[in-house]
Amino acid sequence: MAIEDIEKTAAEFEAKAKVESNYDAEQIQVLEGLEGVRRRPGMYIGSTGERGLHHLVYEVVDNSIDEALAGYCTEISVIIGTNNSITVIDNGRGIPVNIHAKTGKSALEAALTMLHAGGKFGGGGYKVSGGLHGVGVSVVNALSTYCRVTVEREGKIWQQEYKRGIPQADVRQVGDTERTGTTVYFEADPEIFETTVYSREVLLQRLRELAFLNRTVKINLIDERLEEEEGKVTELHYTGGVKDFVDFLDANKDAVSPVIYFSGEKNRVQVECALQYTDSYSENIYSFVNNIHTQEGGTHEVGFKTALSKIINDYAFRLNILKEGNAKLQGEDVREGVTVVLSVRVEETQFEGQTKTKLGNTEVRGIVDSIVADHFGTFCEENPSVTKTIIEKNVQAARAREAARKARDLTRRKGALESNSLPGKLADCSSKDPSISELYIVEGDSAGGSAKSGRDRRTQAILPLRGKILNVEKARLDKILSNEEIRTMITAMGTGIGDDFDISKARYHKLVIMTDADVDGAHIRTLLLTFFFRYMRPLVDAGYIYIAQPPLYKVKAKKGKELHYFYNDDELDGFFAANNASKQNYDVQRYKGLGEMNADQLWETTMNPENRTLLQVHLPEDELLSIDDTFNVLMGDKVEPRRKFIQQNAKYVKNLDI
Repeated sequence: MAIEDIEKTAAEFEAKAKVESNYDAEQIQVLEGLEGVRRRPGMYIGSTGERGLHHLVYEVVDNSIDEALAGYCTEISVIIGTNNSITVIDNGRGIPVNIHAKTGKSALEAALTMLHAGGKFGGGGYKVSGGLHGVGVSVVNALSTYCRVTVEREGKIWQQEYKRGIPQADVRQVGDTERTGTTVYFEADPEIFETTVYSREVLLQRLRELAFLNRTVKINLIDERLEEEEGKVTELHYTGGVKDFVDFLDANKDAVSPVIYFSGEKNRVQVECALQYTDSYSENIYSFVNNIHTQEGGTHEVGFKTALSKIINDYAFRLNILKEGNAKLQGEDVREGVTVVLSVRVEETQFEGQTKTKLGNTEVRGIVDSIVADHFGTFCEENPSVTKTIIEKNVQAARAREAARKARDLTRRKGALESNSLPGKLADCSSKDPSISELYIVEGDSAGGSAKSGRDRRTQAILPLRGKILNVEKARLDKILSNEEIRTMITAMGTGIGDDFDISKARYHKLVIMTDADVDGAHIRTLLLTFFFRYMRPLVDAGYIYIAQPPLYKVKAKKGKELHYFYNDDELDGFFAANNASKQNYDVQRYKGLGEMNADQLWETTMNPENRTLLQVHLPEDELLSIDDTFNVLMGDKVEPRRKFIQQNAKYVKNLDI
């Protein structure tokens, strides 16, 4: 390039830089109406994946539930259309259609096209509400290709249609009626969402939850995509409310106490609670504020836990189960095996963060503490034999906790991160950077040997397991920590366990479960997942747990060097169909275990980051209840629920090796 060309290019670059740096009012974009929602949908519904798609439905249903909380709605129907449209019908008062003074528009149009326009502000429309702080329905409208709202009130039927949030005409009267209510029909925009196909099970779980929490409301889920009439309509109506909720959660567990229910109100905060002790070893507390599941707890949960510990300890000494001079039972002792549904309704909620998963109202703690202590204390006074049974379980939990502490101390002493204290069977990687380090938990010494030989020693560590680990669903922590294979995993990960768990100390940010593709391999994988879900949950939440996908078939040409690997029957059949090849010209080997692969094959198919397929284990927030129940059914003591589960799901099983 000549010197004059260089000078010309430099001058052009300098001029362009001056223009781009001219940051003034002209560079400020003003997004009109709902345009900002379409530009940044994740800010309003969390994601544009399945979770965000289903959130659209929740937002519309929440408006109907708010009508129920105000005392005006008794039935809600949610219809999944054959085209994956959604229709939500309620028999509430109907959205107002008169002209809104400030906007000059119909109140219906304002609610559907303007953010923060709704009846949830100032206390005039709703004293208690959930939803997205009043932006819910307008966000649903903005993210739909088509939306139609029909309002029945004051003897008239009113309607307005929208396309991607834009009204197609003014609100108009389309008929007369004797009923009241609102019907919202919408079609999610495929330009926004990764999928527009709804999961019936995901919607059913949330709607069932709402039906439990609002005993006066019947909720119908109608899936018009189903060909058979059976199962098309599901009615959800639980007059027992949260008491029925606890019954539902504990259906597959053995109860130690009856379901204990109470409610109360103080300073305009309503508290409703049901709890039951079972013979399980984990606590299950599900708390809600204005129907919103507060997964991170908050002040209401703190108040409950404080009151429960106080009353249990009180009666432990009063019934002479604990003697003077004994240490008090700790919180984890009194909550072992308890299932709790705690629902509070607060007029002015203060949530910590944008996700509404932790309540911050300080006054609610004392109110819940007072109401729980009063009512649970009365139950204990009137039911001394049940109280004694509960406390004896709590005392056993305390003894087990102390034994677990000693076992944990032993694990901690052996688990310091110096290389000479790591488990002998662990073939560690050379990297000390957790973000690029992977730990493969491998079934058996044979597969472990192949994995050790074939791995990338720089980033991949191998930990072979001998046989099946303990089923942690049926054991307390002290027994769990006495299991050598589990102790080895804890030591290798470096995070500790229980109260000592610290995810920042994780030595690997990928923990890969690699088991055989037979029944035993599936069982070992389920045992491991149960352990991680119950005792190392933050690893799952952080996305550190993966499942390896070894191939099912090796196909080698009888002549030449042609070699293929396939992961299921469809891939195998597709190969022969696409290539019009005869199986007679190939040797087809069906792998029954990882041990049948040599080191090179295992690396190339299952461990090489360029070729492998890893399934990341994650916990969708709106499916936690069903996930918890599934672990309990599959790994718990009761046989009948497990038999039913197998019968119902056997038709989905493929490639089963026995």
